[in-house]
Amino acid sequence: MKMITGVQPSGTVEISQILEQELYGCPIKMNGTVHTIRDMGEFSFVVLRKREGLVQTVFTKGETEFDRKDLHEGTAVEIEGTAQREDRAPNGFEVRAASVRILSQPAAQMPIAVGKWKLKETLETKLDLRPVSLRNIRERAIFRIQEGIIRGFRDFLFQQGFTEIHTPKIVAAGAEGGSNVFKLEYFKKKAFLAQSPQTYKQMMIPVYDRVFETGPVFRAEKHSTKRHINEYMSMDFEMGFIDSFEDIMAMEAGMLQYVMKLLSECYAREIKILGVTLPDAGNIPAVRFDVAKQEVAEHYHRTIRNPYDLEPEEEELISKLYKEKTGSEFVFVTHYPSKKRPFYAMDDPEDKTFTLSFDLLFKGIEITTGGQRIHDYHEQIEKMKERGMDPAEFESYLMAHKHGMPPHGGLGIGLERLTMKLLDKDNIREATMFPRDINRLEP
Repeated sequence: MKMITGVQPSGTVEISQILEQELYGCPIKMNGTVHTIRDMGEFSFVVLRKREGLVQTVFTKGETEFDRKDLHEGTAVEIEGTAQREDRAPNGFEVRAASVRILSQPAAQMPIAVGKWKLKETLETKLDLRPVSLRNIRERAIFRIQEGIIRGFRDFLFQQGFTEIHTPKIVAAGAEGGSNVFKLEYFKKKAFLAQSPQTYKQMMIPVYDRVFETGPVFRAEKHSTKRHINEYMSMDFEMGFIDSFEDIMAMEAGMLQYVMKLLSECYAREIKILGVTLPDAGNIPAVRFDVAKQEVAEHYHRTIRNPYDLEPEEEELISKLYKEKTGSEFVFVTHYPSKKRPFYAMDDPEDKTFTLSFDLLFKGIEITTGGQRIHDYHEQIEKMKERGMDPAEFESYLMAHKHGMPPHGGLGIGLERLTMKLLDKDNIREATMFPRDINRLEP
């Protein structure tokens, strides 16, 4: 009988080990996937793709015990040789191959040139071939940056005393209301895919005070734009015992500062590959909804067409105006009209036509919606009835209010939108690993 005792040391080395331990001139073993091949006559440069980046290996006739013709893009190999300093190679070194062992071979030729620095294919082609196109160094760097955003979000909130939770994605009622819900057959019961973890986050406030979640949410929006997809990753947090909704805005500002610092320190390779300039989240201006709309109308000589919400063009112009005023690429827009906010949003006691809520705009697009929630049971029941809602359908949600709920609030951040604007991409699908929209269900 064999006993499994845990992770065992690997006989192969990674890029970071060579750099940190300076294994130059030492015999090493390294595995990877063939990324590109350049034949130079008596020798060939075979570039391997590894999790940490690219490694240039050199195959020399008479020195490398292998026929280079057996190698193709996509071949998985294990190479034995020596690492040598080479400033012109990726990461400043190359591996002189002595012997090669093939681990697997591709069954077909690459449909696109993933070894190119930048893919020239259309977005639709890249999405159709997603399992292959993501092998491109720049394409995969996008999702390493996205990893860093979620990592920073989680790390920061842990430091602030938040508890991570995981809420159901099959629910009995839509948290946001409206018609943009995906209906399900659920054992002869009415069910939906979750639009948001909102109601569950609130239920957990009397349990943990501060909670957060990162997970998919679903919106059945029957249109196709560059800023909308039907399934996206939402980064949500909710916090209790707040003094005002500004506490939530302050927490988000602190989180963004932490994320940008983490990206600059731990994702410098990807930042360089993509040519990203990280924004400063140190001082974010905040302006009322009605004031922002009026300022934009006057400054850019445009008519206010929708008094209850921001049009995409208005989001762009508010961002532009406040970047000119403050230098910040972020701007909080506060006090949205009650008419356009969900049933759980707390109305402003000074003017109940507005709410104690906000959006965060970044480079001309809304990436966050948040605010203070109603915590009083009777007030929540009353607002539901005013909206024509049946409180009986929200019995489990209202249970938390009925048995005591502290003042609280929170927000939701669209991960793909934040990634898109951080990387100056034109379409949210470029910042979505496997997008789902009205036209796409595969791959």
